[in-house]
Amino acid sequence: MAASTSPNFSTSLDKNTHKTKFPSSAGKKILHNKVGFSFSVPFNKSVGVKSFGTAKYDEVVVDDELEKIRRLQNGSDVRGVALEGEKGRKVDLTPPAVEAISESFGEWVINGLEAERGYPLENVRVSLGRDPRITGSKLSVAVFAGLSRAGCMVFDMGLATTPACFMSTILSPFAYDASIMMTASHLPYTRNGLKFFTKRGGLTSTEVEEICDKAARKYANRMTKVSTLLSVLPTKVDFMSTYAMHLREIITERINHPLYYDTPLQGFQIIVNAGNGSGGFFTWDVLDKLGADTFGSLHLTPDGMFPNHIPNPEDKTAMALTRAAVLENSADLGVVFDTDVDRSGVVDNKGNPINGDKLIALMSAIVLREHPGSTIVTDARTSMALTRFITDRGGNHCLYRVGYRNVIDKGVQLDSGGVETHLMMETSGHGALKENHFLDDGAYMVVKIIIEMVRMKLAGSNEGIGSLIKDLEEPYESVELRINIVSEPRHAKAKGSEAIQTFRNYIEEGRLRGWELDSCGDCWVSEGCLVDTNDDPAPIDAQMYRAKVSNDRHGQHGWVHMRQSIHNPNIAVNLQSSVPGGCLSMARAFRDEFLKASGVHTFLDITQVDKFAEKGSMA
Repeated sequence: MAASTSPNFSTSLDKNTHKTKFPSSAGKKILHNKVGFSFSVPFNKSVGVKSFGTAKYDEVVVDDELEKIRRLQNGSDVRGVALEGEKGRKVDLTPPAVEAISESFGEWVINGLEAERGYPLENVRVSLGRDPRITGSKLSVAVFAGLSRAGCMVFDMGLATTPACFMSTILSPFAYDASIMMTASHLPYTRNGLKFFTKRGGLTSTEVEEICDKAARKYANRMTKVSTLLSVLPTKVDFMSTYAMHLREIITERINHPLYYDTPLQGFQIIVNAGNGSGGFFTWDVLDKLGADTFGSLHLTPDGMFPNHIPNPEDKTAMALTRAAVLENSADLGVVFDTDVDRSGVVDNKGNPINGDKLIALMSAIVLREHPGSTIVTDARTSMALTRFITDRGGNHCLYRVGYRNVIDKGVQLDSGGVETHLMMETSGHGALKENHFLDDGAYMVVKIIIEMVRMKLAGSNEGIGSLIKDLEEPYESVELRINIVSEPRHAKAKGSEAIQTFRNYIEEGRLRGWELDSCGDCWVSEGCLVDTNDDPAPIDAQMYRAKVSNDRHGQHGWVHMRQSIHNPNIAVNLQSSVPGGCLSMARAFRDEFLKASGVHTFLDITQVDKFAEKGSMA
């Protein structure tokens, strides 16, 4: 483990950081790493950053400059274009923007800790991890500069995963005060972004909005937009080895193999498809060390250009390649990770892909065996069949707003209010468990599946993990359509909200015959989607509603979910039906009796809806 350089050492932003040592430990605090060696870090609160032309923050700022930063907010994350190459998109996640946001985050962390403890703090410690994107090195230095300017000590984890960044605030001897993960998940190599954590978990959309607002003012008031020199390099740390050991210990302890305690995966072949993201560590640092055969694993080498396919458990190519590898090798399990490993999907021993509703069902089956009667929180795009699957096993199903942070926060809220809630999952593959700090961790979710797979084998079953969901019914039809908002970017959010509120009004006024705003249990449709009728509702990051659809012939046979994207200036429309032609008839009613009848089509591009309504498919 390397310590940071002496305070008089400078390096250009254009160069990568490298390992250095302090010349002595005088005036420094001694910390200990996981193998018993010590390293030294400075006592002083701030790490100096040379900057030029920084204007006072009380000057008049330009709205356009402010909006450059504010538009980077993506719900509870920050995302943007970091590299030229996207048609019609300019680079907006620049080093100056990243530095301003990181500095504001550092200040937010320090201010929060000082308010909590009631006295000034020094040596507030923040870690940074990143996925393999090719813009990671350049933007990492901007993060280091911003955090240092705020007065934080900075620790460089290098290639890491999003869940590991949060766990770096928890696991000893690291236990940092906060962490940032640099990633844009499954988005193209031209994108990048930031995710933020404290010991309490990921930040909320409201907290990220506050940080971006402060960063916007810093950015707009600076004549020179970015620092040019770092006076002290961040301390490099190897946290991923500790995180991998943490996962291994969970597997060995919970399987408690009667013959092979330390290598309980002997005799199992598990194929990992890391998609050239950060997930390769799970193969060599977790599975291999536990005795598994990982021959046939795919795309383990980190490559920020993602040359083989999008690292995404929802991607058809990723799932098809993993399925083929499982069948070719007669493997027991296939695993697909997204870029930063906060999402995953699996393939069973018969080659059946398990993602979306199937993955939620699988995790629900496992969790409800351990915690009978638990509530399972999902987003509102899940099927009616999934609800039956959960309730048939004694669980309760809470449908909530789309957005993994929304789903997780709802689970935390319910559990803290006395409603036992052990699992929160979004159809995209984000899955969080109460037992794991309510953290959406794709690797931990796979750990749970592997443990159950081994337990089943020890109990004499050879059916494989897929047998747990063999009675899950699938919807007859399922369609997603996109509607672009025809507007300047600054007005897109307001226009999208207008369209979705109009959708709500049309349904409430009975203008769509057989359509009714959906609800579940003690939840009802209020501001947003399916929101509890509590005294402290969660802030809304994007407008959305779900309507259940009935007719005289089939009764309730489907639903339509309309939501504003927090990623792009568009609206997503999901349709699902249990009868043939149901999606087509709902799409036609949606177009003719709402989009055109209400007039919202005048500022929306409804090309996809038209195409599906006319042809019954997107082919």
